[in-house]
Amino acid sequence: MKYLTFYITCIGLTFIFSLNACDKDSSKTIEEGELPAEKPNNENKDKIADYSDIESLPADTSGEQIAYLKGTTAANYGYYAYTPSAYHHGTEEYPLIISLHGAGKRGDGTNLDDLKKVLWLGPSNLIKKGEWNPTYPAIVVAPITSTNWDAKKVHAFIQYLKDTYRVNEQRIYLTGNSMGGFGTWSYILEYGNNAHVAAIIPICGKGNPDLASQFTNIHVWAFHGVEDNTVDVYGSIDMVKAIKELDVDITYTPKLTLYPNVGHDCWTMTYNGSGMGQGNPNFDAFDMSIYDWLFRYKKE
Repeated sequence: MKYLTFYITCIGLTFIFSLNACDKDSSKTIEEGELPAEKPNNENKDKIADYSDIESLPADTSGEQIAYLKGTTAANYGYYAYTPSAYHHGTEEYPLIISLHGAGKRGDGTNLDDLKKVLWLGPSNLIKKGEWNPTYPAIVVAPITSTNWDAKKVHAFIQYLKDTYRVNEQRIYLTGNSMGGFGTWSYILEYGNNAHVAAIIPICGKGNPDLASQFTNIHVWAFHGVEDNTVDVYGSIDMVKAIKELDVDITYTPKLTLYPNVGHDCWTMTYNGSGMGQGNPNFDAFDMSIYDWLFRYKKE
């Protein structure tokens, strides 16, 4: 009986692992020199950035990051939410940045120890360490899930945030790493221009290039480590290439930054900015804060 139990356990673990954002295609094992040479197009095709709705927001001197356990609010996820220092003393509307975690931080969010997992990465981690200092103040939210990110649930969660917080609805942004990168791509693949967000930053994730037309009005900057043995780098390469090849007049150029000699964890260096200047020169340079890049864009 104990051997049968062990066998069943192994099958279960295999199934769970398959839900992890593991997508390495052994047939596409590559070295940096074999990456498709692609002259980066850093020419600014975007409209001139308009900061008039956020440049007068009160300076964020030190806000608060609060845990909301699943079941204590109307949200379908447990989550941490950061509000800037002046949020509770005014009526201004703020940009909203939502960060989706990877498979290693899964949890149901019904207890604090579980929910705290989301504080170990992304903008929420920078806030936790006192290193959050974007050019403009923003609400930052990190939900937790025990399963893969479901686009419909993410959509409903963002609607909840819009109903609950004073959100500038033209300035909602989504990012995620690994499983969260998959979730970030899949949210737009599901909703396209009906998505709540203006721009996304998927990190070491993968999308479906056959549905690239969903991104005609969604601004994209993807990041990936070339030596990623968990999610193949072509998961990002093929997605961005497909968007660029759309037979429509898109008003922006999707960006892709690849890190040579970097594996799956390229999110730490992306979120904290330490990866600036380390990208493959055949792709888009990591030459500005990703948060400042997000603030360039508003949903029309």
